[in-house]
Amino acid sequence: WLAGGGIKAGHVHGQTDDFGFQVTENPVHVHDLQATILYLLGLHHEQLTYRHAGRDYRLTDVAGTVVHDILA
Repeated sequence: WLAGGGIKAGHVHGQTDDFGFQVTENPVHVHDLQATILYLLGLHHEQLTYRHAGRDYRLTDVAGTVVHDILA
């Protein structure tokens, strides 16, 4: 969960099954969560790269996207 700092108050994003085991609607990967937090800190996650063994790496990997639905 997230609170304050540009997040919608009282907002529930996504949905799970009755047991809370499987995501049924609007899944958010950890890379998306990291990209969203970096965005709220004023950092562009796609520009935070480092080179190792000839490959560029990002903190949010290649799949991280900002979840704009939870932003205030």
